[in-house]
Amino acid sequence: MVLPGLAVLDKRFAVVVSRFHAPISDALLSGAQECFQQHGVAEGSVDIVYVPGSLEIPVACARLAESKKYAALVALGAVIRGETYHFEVVADHSTAALVNLSVQYKIPIACGILTVDNLRQAKARAGGKEGNKGWEAAQTALQMADLMEKL
Repeated sequence: MVLPGLAVLDKRFAVVVSRFHAPISDALLSGAQECFQQHGVAEGSVDIVYVPGSLEIPVACARLAESKKYAALVALGAVIRGETYHFEVVADHSTAALVNLSVQYKIPIACGILTVDNLRQAKARAGGKEGNKGWEAAQTALQMADLMEKL
């Protein structure tokens, strides 16, 4: 669904993408780019930044937020449960850090980091039967940037 009347289409946005689980992250990024395009955001107004994994997304978001160049940020990646506690560490700490950064810098950071039990669930949420959470994260970024502009 395209949102009518957004006041931020002339603003800049950034998307931070994890390279880990690249086929999933790439599909999420495609969804985010499609959302920005469908809402009329110029392609040159969306910067893409790649990081090694989801745990590195917050530090890149912090640097982007410090720049004050962006109306909102989008974080994209996939954390897939394995046999160890690592899943919980990465999922919990990356998402908590994004919330803290958003409040600290007063910039919307839409979290499109999938936290799923298996690859099937990830594929379903990266353009499969569950939609594309990258598209949804970009739409959230647009809505929140619009809200911040109005507040």
